Amino acid sequence: MAFVELEERAGGVAILTINRPEALNALNGEVISQLNETLDRIDPASVRCLIVTGAGQKAFVAGADIAQMRDLTQAEGEAFGKQGNDVFRKLETLSVPTVAAVNGFALGGGCELAMSCDIRLCADTAVFGQPEVGLGITPGFGGTQRMARLIGPGKAKELLYTARNIKAPEALSVGLVQAVYHVETLMAEAEKLAGRIAGNAPIAVRACKKAVNDGLEADMDAALLVEEKLFGSCFETADQKNAMTAFVEKRKPDPFING
Repeated sequence: MAFVELEERAGGVAILTINRPEALNALNGEVISQLNETLDRIDPASVRCLIVTGAGQKAFVAGADIAQMRDLTQAEGEAFGKQGNDVFRKLETLSVPTVAAVNGFALGGGCELAMSCDIRLCADTAVFGQPEVGLGITPGFGGTQRMARLIGPGKAKELLYTARNIKAPEALSVGLVQAVYHVETLMAEAEKLAGRIAGNAPIAVRACKKAVNDGLEADMDAALLVEEKLFGSCFETADQKNAMTAFVEKRKPDPFING
């Protein structure tokens, strides 16, 4: 059964959907394996921005499958964490930009999945949280690391230690999401944002993503060197020549060709 679906739309936008609504899109080993395989199929030549969402009206991803995890041994638990971490890291470092459209519960692994995307938009019905300590475990798919980096260590520790869920307005106020929309308009807004991203020079957009991601893992001097190299790599591309020539000639550029 296909638990992960990928649909390419016109204009370079693709939508990846976790499709297990009867279980609130909970992550188990099979879902994570399918997510890994789906990410490998994404071709930057045709996909310029990826939207990640969940099927149904209740959940983005409600978490990992507790029934599957309950009887894991220590070694099996570590292996399951590695499986999830490897796939979420693949999503985080995917060359094309990603937008999470969080349409409901994003708890545990669901919150971690959303945090692995570049930008997070959510519905006014969305709920975020890392409830793991209430289940006797820690977050295992990057939650402790990404949350601290996104919203600061103090707030992250409060949420991690208390296992407290937060609703959309608080998620916006602490910087966990970039915008909140009515649940009925969320996907339209996500597609609008993705379309705007996809409409820009794709090589330059991908270079921006790499510069931010790599730079955050380096000191400032090394990070600026990363930027310099990526800045230089954009020159002599067809997209750079097209856009700068159009600017000088006071006209709109021709459609970017990803080259």
